[in-house]
Parts: sequence; structure tokens; C-alpha cells
Amino acid sequence: MVPKLRRWVLYSILVASILFVTSTTVDLFDRHCHRRRGKHQQSLDRILHPGLFQPKFKWANLVQQHPVQNLTTLPDGPLAHIPRIQHEFEPETYEEKVRRQKRLNAVKEAFLHSWEGYKRNAWLQDELTPLSGGVHNLFGGWGVTLCDSLDTLWIMGLQKEFAAAVADLNKIDFTTTPLDNINIFETTIRYMGGFLSAYDLSGHRYGILLEKAVALGEMLYHAFDTPNRMPVTRWDWKNAALGGPQEAARFSLLAEVGSFTLEFTRLSQLTGDHKYYDAIARITNVFEEQQNRTKLPGLFPTMLDTKNADFTRDRIFTLGGMADSLYEYLPKQHLMLGGRSEQYRKLYTTAIKTAKEHIFFRPLNPDNQKILLAGTLKQNSAARKELIPQGEHLTCFAGGMVALAAKAFQQTHDLEIARQLVDGCLWAYESMPSGIMPENFYAAPCREGKNEDHIAEHNCTWSEEKWHHAIAKHRSPPTSRQKIGPTKPP
Repeated sequence: MVPKLRRWVLYSILVASILFVTSTTVDLFDRHCHRRRGKHQQSLDRILHPGLFQPKFKWANLVQQHPVQNLTTLPDGPLAHIPRIQHEFEPETYEEKVRRQKRLNAVKEAFLHSWEGYKRNAWLQDELTPLSGGVHNLFGGWGVTLCDSLDTLWIMGLQKEFAAAVADLNKIDFTTTPLDNINIFETTIRYMGGFLSAYDLSGHRYGILLEKAVALGEMLYHAFDTPNRMPVTRWDWKNAALGGPQEAARFSLLAEVGSFTLEFTRLSQLTGDHKYYDAIARITNVFEEQQNRTKLPGLFPTMLDTKNADFTRDRIFTLGGMADSLYEYLPKQHLMLGGRSEQYRKLYTTAIKTAKEHIFFRPLNPDNQKILLAGTLKQNSAARKELIPQGEHLTCFAGGMVALAAKAFQQTHDLEIARQLVDGCLWAYESMPSGIMPENFYAAPCREGKNEDHIAEHNCTWSEEKWHHAIAKHRSPPTSRQKIGPTKPP
């Protein structure tokens, strides 16, 4: 018995020693990892994941470093008279109805093909990678495809799909994200826009939609907590959660600064919390102050200095990418406020006047169609403006924007401008062998002067010589041939 007892004691000591060494090693490794992660991450973990009996972290409870003393509230008073926007169509014939239904079904089938793939392979993830069946999470990892598709599901009459998607929203937690930085523009238009539009379309029957919009709004509101209340558009949310200092950037994209108005305004309207409207009203006031100080008065450059609220430096002006939604939101915001404020009407009418003078241009085309494209203007000096006759798919919204504003602001003469802008995009589609408009392309403007009236209708007859001249002007230089040189015979 004694040898067995000794053997048992020996084994016990050996096992205890192994456990001690293993525990010590793991502890040392854990401490090493924590040192590498730094105190910043440890503090963040304690905030986001408090102890069992500690209150859960909520963005709404985080104290602002630059709190607003006097909130700008939603404008009140009677609604302004806004004319009917939609055209009154004649009753459709049977043939027209059949054609319309066929088109509707084609669009619905295309959507359902994508939706089923997302459901099967990437549910609650941001995006599906269609060829591999994998996922891509660049928008917070909160299921952007699901959230951004909610209103589409409702509009298409897919109520069962809608209800299933809404039922899983409680699995989304806007407290945290694996990403280090959040694009608050994309997050606002896709997530908050998705929740609010679905909430309104469904007749406010699904309270979780508004709950999620509020939860997200509480988070995003802290991106505006800067000395001048201009937003940090590429936002280090971890630093904000820790109470670190933050300020707006010296280089911010126009669209990312100016495209919060609709979502934040609607959130204030639905909740009665004016802080969201205050956040965007302060930005709008800066746009109003700067509009006639830019290098092309009336329009805003693609790059803004939001740290100093100075929009006078950049020289590139466009309605396309990096700028588009700022202009798109102006007439829509006027409607959202029921016409109670003239601020957005003035911003739009001033901008569109400059766009008609310097951005819209007539391209040469073999059929001499009366069309317009929205180009880009480079302000080389105070007296020298250069039109870059580059068409862009993202500018195809402009025709709808101009038409909407023409009706809302009773500028009926602009309806023809709107029609020609839409026809310009249709022409770009029809000109391609694939039937698909390029994302970007150059066209030959009818008038090529540096300070010409590019929208003028005269002298816009097709000229193959002018067209070839434009091709030569904008083609890429054959650098590869120059470097290689002529091939020597063997």
C-alpha cells in the first residue's frame, strides 16, 4: 500500500507542477498580449464589456466633450404650399399595362435572384461575394444589405420577406463593430435611411425599425462632437467611446459632409429629439456661409476643410462622385420640412444656376440629339475655367433632381433641362455595344472654349472632324511604345 501511496503522491505533485507551469505560461502570454494591445484596448474592453453587475455600455450615456448649449429646433409653423410633383398620366391601355407589368416583374426577378443568394450565403453580413459565395464586411458588419433592402422589400410587396428580415434586426448591435473606423456617411444613408424609410412605408407598425434608427443615431451623434460641431466623416469610434479628443478633418469629401440632412431630420421628426436636426442644421449654416466664397461661387468643391470650416481651397467642381448627394438632398430636404424653411431652396437655386452655366454641356452626337451631360469643372485661376467633358454614371440622378425641383419650386422652364439630362444618360446607354453605360467616359463638347456657354444650343451639329479632335485631346499618351521603340529585324 505504501508504494502505491507514494506513487499516487508523486503523480499528484507531477500533475500539479504541470498545471502550475501551464497556468503561468498562459498568464504570461495573456499579459504579453494585453501589453501589445495596449492600455487603449484594455480600457475599451472594460467600457464595452463591463462586469456582470455593471450597467451595459450605451452611446446615449456617453458625455459629450463639446455639448451644444442651445439646440436648433425643427422649424414650425404652417406647411407651405407645394405643387403636385408627379405628372398626371392618362389612363393606360391594356397593352401599356401588360408592358408595365412585364417590366415590373423583370425588376422583381432580378432583385429576388440577388436576395436569395444573400439569404443563403451572407445573411446578417454586409455583402455577398457572388462568385465565391463568401462575405464582405466593410460597412460595420451589421448586415447592410439586409437593412438597406427593407424598403425595397416592402415596395415590391414582399411582406413575408420583409417580416423575416425585421425579425432578425434584434441580432444587430450598434454598440460596437470590428472595424477601427466607420464611414458615417455610408452608415447613415444605408442603415438609418433603410430603417426610417421602412418604418414610414410600413405605417409605423414595426417599432424595432425606429428603435434601431435611434440606437444608431445615438452612436453617430458622437461623430459630431468636435470643437466646431463639424462631423468626423471617417470616425474612430473607439477613441470616441474612450472619451478621447476628436476634430473634423482638413480634407473631407463634399458628399460625406453634406448628406445627413434627410435621415437626421426625419429622426428628429419621429422622436421629438431635436439634437439630430441641430447636428445637420449647423452644417447647413456653414454651407450657406461658404456658398458664394468658393472658387466657383454657387457650387461647392469636392474637397472641404471641415476642421476650419473653409470651403474655398479646392478647384474641382462636379455633380458626380464625391459630391452628388449633397445637391440631391437640397430640394428633398425642402420637401421634408414642408417648405417651412427657405434655406434649402436658396442653396439649391444658387447651385443649379451655376451648374447650368458651367457644369452641364452638350455633347456632339451623330444624330444631333438635343441632350445634356453633367461634366466636371476645374477652376485653374480666377479668370480661367476649364470644362472637363467627362460623363459619369453617378450624375444620372441630376435629371430627376432638376425635374423634382422644377415642380417643387415652380421653375417649369427647368423641366426641359431635366429631360435633356435624362436623355443624355439614355444616349450613353444606347451608344454602347453592351447597352450598358460606362461608369466614366469622355464626350466631345459642342463648344470647347475655356469660358464658353456649354449649354447653348447653336453650333451643335455633328462634325466628325471635331469628334476626332476631341479623341486626340483626351486619349492617353502612348508611353509604352515610346519606351520600347521600334522593333529591330532579327
